[in-house]
Amino acid sequence: MIEIDGQAGGGQLLRTALSLSLCTGIGFTMENIRARRSRPGLMRQHLTAVRAAAEVGHARAGAAALGATRLRFEPGTVRAGDYRFNTGSAGSTTLVLQTVLPALWHAQTASRLSLEGGTHNPMAPSADFLADSYLPALLPMGIEASVTLQQHGFYPAGGGILHAHVQPATFKPASLLERGELVTMEAWAILSGLASQIGARELGVLGEELGLAEDALHLRSIKPPVGPGNALLVKVHHRKHAATFAAYGERGVSAEHVARKLARDVRAYLASPAYACDHLADQLLLPMALAGGGQFTTHTISDHLQSNARLIEKFLPVEILWEREADRVWRVVVE
Repeated sequence: MIEIDGQAGGGQLLRTALSLSLCTGIGFTMENIRARRSRPGLMRQHLTAVRAAAEVGHARAGAAALGATRLRFEPGTVRAGDYRFNTGSAGSTTLVLQTVLPALWHAQTASRLSLEGGTHNPMAPSADFLADSYLPALLPMGIEASVTLQQHGFYPAGGGILHAHVQPATFKPASLLERGELVTMEAWAILSGLASQIGARELGVLGEELGLAEDALHLRSIKPPVGPGNALLVKVHHRKHAATFAAYGERGVSAEHVARKLARDVRAYLASPAYACDHLADQLLLPMALAGGGQFTTHTISDHLQSNARLIEKFLPVEILWEREADRVWRVVVE
């Protein structure tokens, strides 16, 4: 039984611990869950992730309740199957999915999942990121899964539906060091229950700041609307990798501000030849550790990457190192 202090991280530490516990059969207790957040303890999406992990892994999750700041998790046997999970809100379906994916990679047969809640949330990977960036990056590691977006779900209404199909993995180390030359870059403004002018203004800024032609700017309105929502996406396709960036409209924040912030994130990535953006980088650690090794390049070493690395080392016999190779290029090695 591993003891973990959760106050130094957010929900990511909990999700990583759940994934690793199911994969290794090692239980854990976590204290001070999300202690430094404005609303400490388990929120609905975290509780859904705990319950999903318990169902997939026939585990015992003592004291799992909304607001709980302590959790004891004892894993059982992971089984493939058809699963359905509902956050009951706009809580992120993608974070719940990422929690159980590693366990299902170890199952004997394929699994299907249906998840309901938020699909495009601030502070969580979008469904587009999973489909276009995260899962394709895992293919060289022998990991195969797919996601299909049936219905968008925005904060605070939720109502999104995401389907996933997961195959048993044949783990192998991979080197993801170069993304190759730029092929295409496109932007999407997705609106639900909001005026199309908002998306047009966002796309206008992205076109100007990223040098995108008119045919690379796409405006989509969700019909019928699923509550008010606005997601702004930029997809950057290089020969060996596709990166997906997202920003979200907020009440009281101008469309131009949302677009400029997203453009800054994209330019920061393009300014480096590294393979992974900062969001993908920390998410590559766990599958590489399960594969027994691997390496990739990224343009920055985030706090999330560092905390994730140290937690993975508690469960698995690996060491995760990183060193600067050039300006805006870091090599991360799992060995």
